Amino acid sequence: MRQMIQLTIFAAMKITLLTVGKTEDAYIRDGIDKYVKRLKHYARFEIIDLPELKNTKALTQDQQKSKEAEMLLKKITNTDYVVLLDEKGLEFSSSQFATWLDKKAIGSTSSIIFIVGGPYGFDASVYARANDKLSLSRMTFSHQMVRLFFTEQLYRAFTILKGEPYHHE
Repeated sequence: MRQMIQLTIFAAMKITLLTVGKTEDAYIRDGIDKYVKRLKHYARFEIIDLPELKNTKALTQDQQKSKEAEMLLKKITNTDYVVLLDEKGLEFSSSQFATWLDKKAIGSTSSIIFIVGGPYGFDASVYARANDKLSLSRMTFSHQMVRLFFTEQLYRAFTILKGEPYHHE
C-alpha cells in the first residue's frame, strides 16, 4: 500500500535535470536515454539542456559563470526545489538518496530541479538560490558523465522505493 501511495505522490512530482551544454558523446546519450525511458514509469522527468556560451575566450571564468547563471535562473520558479550537483554537496549512498527523495515527495515538494553547471561551476547567485547541494562522488567527472550517473541513480532510487530487484545491497 505504501508503495502505491509513494508512486502516486511521485507521479505528481516533476523532476528536472537542468544542464549547461549538450551531451556530445553518443554512447553517453544512449545511456541517458535508457534511464529516461525507464524513469517515465515512476515520475515526470525531463532534461533541459541550455546552450553553451559562445565566444567565451574574451570572458573570464567569473563572467562565464555569471552568464550561465542568468540562463539557469530564468528556468527556475520560486516554488522549485533547487539542488546543485556539486562536489561540495551532501554525499549519499543510493539507499540514502532514495530516502531523501521520498522525504521530498512526502513533504509535498512538487518540483525538484537538479542542476549541472558549466565547466567552471556555479556563480554565487546560483548557490544563493539553491536549496541543497548533492555530490555524486568525491571524484571529479566530466559534465557529460554526471548526467548519465545522475539519471541512473535517480532510476535506482525509484526502484529502491518500489522494492524492485534492480538494486542489490
